[in-house]
Amino acid sequence: MKRKIIMAMLLCFTFSVVVGCAEKREEAQNLLNKYADANLHEMTTFAMDTVMLFTLYHEDGEEILTDAEQEIRRLESLFSVTIEDSEISKLNAHSGLDSVKLSGDTEEVLKRGKEIGELTNQAFDIAISPVVKAWGFTTDGEKHVPTQETLENLLPLTSIEDLVIDENASMAKLTKKGMAVDLGGIAKGYASDKIASLLKEKGVTSGLFSLGGNIGAIGTKPNGENWNVAIENPLNANDYVGLLSIQDCFVITSGGYQRYFEENGKRYHHIIDSNTGYPADKGLLSVTIISKDGAKADGLSTALFVMGLDQAVQLWRSSNDFEAVFVTEDGRVIATEGAASFFSFEGRDNDFKYETVER
Repeated sequence: MKRKIIMAMLLCFTFSVVVGCAEKREEAQNLLNKYADANLHEMTTFAMDTVMLFTLYHEDGEEILTDAEQEIRRLESLFSVTIEDSEISKLNAHSGLDSVKLSGDTEEVLKRGKEIGELTNQAFDIAISPVVKAWGFTTDGEKHVPTQETLENLLPLTSIEDLVIDENASMAKLTKKGMAVDLGGIAKGYASDKIASLLKEKGVTSGLFSLGGNIGAIGTKPNGENWNVAIENPLNANDYVGLLSIQDCFVITSGGYQRYFEENGKRYHHIIDSNTGYPADKGLLSVTIISKDGAKADGLSTALFVMGLDQAVQLWRSSNDFEAVFVTEDGRVIATEGAASFFSFEGRDNDFKYETVER
């Protein structure tokens, strides 16, 4: 009898603890929701020729977002090829002539561009600008297929080795007349790094931003859950092939479906292979890079698209600082081993097949 009474008392105690914990969890969640709602701040702005979206949770969020926008404007004033007095415009205007003085950020982004170019055997090429212009992708004129003669004349101007950076003097020079660099494939990734650092320095521990589709995640959601980022179906803008569950990293996608034109029944996209002068045609529809390095993720998303699946996987296997998800022209969604651990495939209904690759 005594044992039964003791058991009954223990059961009552256990029940009261469980109920008490549940009540406390609910109370804590309600407080967390109130905190999140009170400290939620959002912003939409247009810079670097794209729409940028911000969501963050912080009591000083409005002021922090203003600081973030000012930082983006500052970087744009340095990097833009459409702003006449930007440092990149001055560098291009002095091609084949003398060196140009650089700020720390411009020097750094050019160095990162050269590094990624060397890493990928120039599959990523910030000096491809003259060829891209010939296709009409970076001008206000009509997009068109340039003549083979035009491409043959321009391709010698695209070697990244002809961009010389003097780190001691903080100066750079394009050694050939007619050369030009364009940071469109790395500027937003570099800006993502700078913005993430700024937000963290200001005390933000929960936030998500998109610089024209270049996603940056700060911490987790206020409730501790990871952020979910969709990878778009390149064949249908209203659909996605899967979800990435992320925190404290960048997710950047490149694909030929984003900017293109059609001529004589054939589609031509904006990602140019510097080996041929033509849009890359290696069997990929899109490449998504996940990394803690925004600049590298931006550059690699373009480079791996140009390289094609086999070479891209080979580069991934020799690296340890990024993961990737590929969507191929033959209907496959392929995740690298690390990415597979936080990627949920959602493309079955659209006849995509899911695969993973291992190191």
